[in-house]
Amino acid sequence: MSGGYLNLLGLAVRAGKCTLGEEAIVRDIQRKKAKIVLIAEDTGKQTKKKLTDKCSFYHIPCYTVDERDKLSQAIGKEGRVAIAVLDQGFAKKLQSLLDESIRG
Repeated sequence: MSGGYLNLLGLAVRAGKCTLGEEAIVRDIQRKKAKIVLIAEDTGKQTKKKLTDKCSFYHIPCYTVDERDKLSQAIGKEGRVAIAVLDQGFAKKLQSLLDESIRG
């Protein structure tokens, strides 16, 4: 996966447009505040399932991305396994970058 989205993610976090932490992310998904959810590929099975199920129920795009170390490094916070982006502009751009890297 290309690292381009990681820079954008870092910007979104610094701009205060993201939610971190499983409980907060689930809450934002339910309130439809989350525009896109990114989950680290090495997230535990239960957490991953919980988040992907919530996203599909509420029709929120959800992507499995790099491992937690890469994700945490990009946003400057330790041990993060999932991030919800709350801003439509950032979400759209992230989605297009991720779709591009998946299609290759």
